[in-house]
Amino acid sequence: MARKKATTDSSERKIRPALTPEARENQMISLAIDLAEKQLIEGTASSQVITHYLKLGSTKERIEKEILEKQKDLIEAKTENLQSAKRIEELYANALKAMRNYSGYGGDSDED
Repeated sequence: MARKKATTDSSERKIRPALTPEARENQMISLAIDLAEKQLIEGTASSQVITHYLKLGSTKERIEKEILEKQKDLIEAKTENLQSAKRIEELYANALKAMRNYSGYGGDSDED
């Protein structure tokens, strides 16, 4: 009698090919995390894997992550502020041009 291979659903599942490099990277990260989880559950994880996940759970790591998120928010706010200032500057320039035209000093089209 031929022996059948014992397979699990997770080893047989087919993953649809990614359409972009970023999506492919995300697939690889997901697979690596799944494998690390399996190793941790089974008790076969290497010391590097265990240390990695211990560091992720540390208070220092959480604080650093929070700081990075705040820095990201700050950069986004600065970008929005610069864009807003640019729009206001354009509005002032348009208003000044309209006032000059209205008062008769900005007649570019009349002088030609």
